Amino acid sequence: MDKVRIDAQRNFEALLEAAIEVFAVSGVDAPVREIADRAGVGIGTFYRHFPQRADLVAAVFRHEIDACADAAPVLSGQHPPGGALEKWLQRYSDFLGTKRGLAAALHSGNPAFEALPAYFHQRITPALTGLLAAAAEAGEVKADLDATDLLDAVTSLCHGAYPKGQAHARRLVTLLVDGLRYRSDAGAVP
Repeated sequence: MDKVRIDAQRNFEALLEAAIEVFAVSGVDAPVREIADRAGVGIGTFYRHFPQRADLVAAVFRHEIDACADAAPVLSGQHPPGGALEKWLQRYSDFLGTKRGLAAALHSGNPAFEALPAYFHQRITPALTGLLAAAAEAGEVKADLDATDLLDAVTSLCHGAYPKGQAHARRLVTLLVDGLRYRSDAGAVP
């Protein structure tokens, strides 16, 4: 790869990281200059990569989806199956906190965002499905869990919890994971 393309990729990544930080503090309507300054690039570089604000928002969302999905195999390699599942669900909870800041933009009807729900499910659902299967096979969670149902449950829990802060959302996810470990065949009443 030539130096120009390496610099362009580095600038793109710096802009994404800066946008994530700025969006978390100032929202998606933050001034473009603030994002470019934080990334250490000029305004022209910003617009070469993201001609429309929607392009940046979509790129940030894809980036966060990818980071969350890519964490699944890493966590699987570092922790026992149940622990990997719990850590990933906490990571997913953090992702939802980031998405919360993007929600209004993502639901604005802008065509730039139309493909994002399918992209989300294409990346996130298989990541969780693999973690669930490994944890079930290890006997660490119930075997009849559905990834889509669990994603919906965590999303619902976190949506209601975020007004009380990220730590509250994480505690609720921990409670949910404890419930996944419940085993009716261990003598407890369903």
